[in-house]
Amino acid sequence: MFWRRCQQICRLNYRLVSNIAPVMGRDLGLGASTMNTAVAITSLFSGIFIVVIGGLADRMGRVRIVRIGFYLSILGSLLVGLAPAGRLASPFLLTGRALQGLSGACIMPASLALVKTYWDGAARQRAVSLWSIGSWGGSGVCALFGGLMTQSLGWRYIFFASILVALFGLLLMRSTPESRAATQYTYHIDLAGLITFMIAMVALQVVVTQGNKLGWTSPAALILIAVTLVAGFLFFRIEARSSAAFVDFSLFANPVYTGATVSNFLLNAVAGTLIVSLELVQLGGNMTAQQAGLLTLGYAVAIIAFIRVGEKLLQRFGARKPMVWGCLITGVAILFLSPANLLLTDYRVLAIIGYTLFGVGLAFYATPSTDAALSSLPESQAGAGSGIYKMASSLGAAFGVAISAAIFTALSTNTDSARWMEGIITFYGRQDNVAIRTAAMIALMFNVLMVAAAIMSIMLTIPHGKKAH
Repeated sequence: MFWRRCQQICRLNYRLVSNIAPVMGRDLGLGASTMNTAVAITSLFSGIFIVVIGGLADRMGRVRIVRIGFYLSILGSLLVGLAPAGRLASPFLLTGRALQGLSGACIMPASLALVKTYWDGAARQRAVSLWSIGSWGGSGVCALFGGLMTQSLGWRYIFFASILVALFGLLLMRSTPESRAATQYTYHIDLAGLITFMIAMVALQVVVTQGNKLGWTSPAALILIAVTLVAGFLFFRIEARSSAAFVDFSLFANPVYTGATVSNFLLNAVAGTLIVSLELVQLGGNMTAQQAGLLTLGYAVAIIAFIRVGEKLLQRFGARKPMVWGCLITGVAILFLSPANLLLTDYRVLAIIGYTLFGVGLAFYATPSTDAALSSLPESQAGAGSGIYKMASSLGAAFGVAISAAIFTALSTNTDSARWMEGIITFYGRQDNVAIRTAAMIALMFNVLMVAAAIMSIMLTIPHGKKAH
């Protein structure tokens, strides 16, 4: 289905780097901090622009915006695939990843608005399920695909393959009818709000990803924190007074939309689980990218196989129960991935179970959450509202990955960080990688906290029953 292909391209672009980051870093001569930025920057740029582009899609045409997203995906993948080693490596890589983020900002809200426009009721729930297979399932396929491609042909061919998939997507959408908001209106880009939001998000991202390198109390880090706070304050002031705010806070007057969006942000933040656990087995266990990717096979299969189960649970119980169940299963999955103190042979078994449960949990959550958000939107704000919902996804993933990676990077290079766990946890096997294993355990606990917060937000906002939205 066309929408599933759209979302698979977005998620492949987002997550592929998480599994192959160590290999790419070595080939390009880039450090861990730069690679952490490269992993997170795609979701960051998607999150920054997704609402504005969602509003443009309502006015200019949703199919047209999806096509633009494909073109940006092709250009971004080309830059990453051709990135040379040396001084130009960082500009090529980061620019390409940013363009891939803009691609997602075009494709995700516009395609989701098309789902709302062309389907309703049970048919829309099925369409959302298929859309979610691409949106969430793409992230399950990417680690496996990335590892296999890296081992067989080299990591650059992953991005060349992404170009071919984007071209195929353009071919699939040739006959897709155009769609715009029923009530045409003059759309004004909230430039002041967008600029202050972008400054705040970029400054915060730099602090999170580069704080360990800069020094958390260094003048540069303190200045960036100050910029984040000031720009964030100005953003809320501007949006509160603007008649054309790009983030329409009035949508959050609906508690169901609020709960779906906030929990979506928090559950996407657990994307950091993937980068930490995959780097753990590669850096701490000397596994190849292909071997690490194979551990995630159950994740890829489960998330695709159980998406429709989430749809059926939504139809039977309403949104609240499957959203909570999905979060709980995801939390249990992270706990399975956390005992890095075990021997690698034992950890691999737990990792296979953990990744599979991770896919089941996200699959249970995806369709009920997305349908709850869509059902709360008026038709005239389908693109913008979908954009805010997907902005929550992108920013949650960006900061979840950035924070998890920052914790892991900071602690894994500090051998003293593991000493406080002596006498509390016994590390079996090799002792030269205890710092890496300790860092992974702590970083994964951050992701457990995100799951707990997501459950709390759902319990406070999403009512019981089938008519939750």
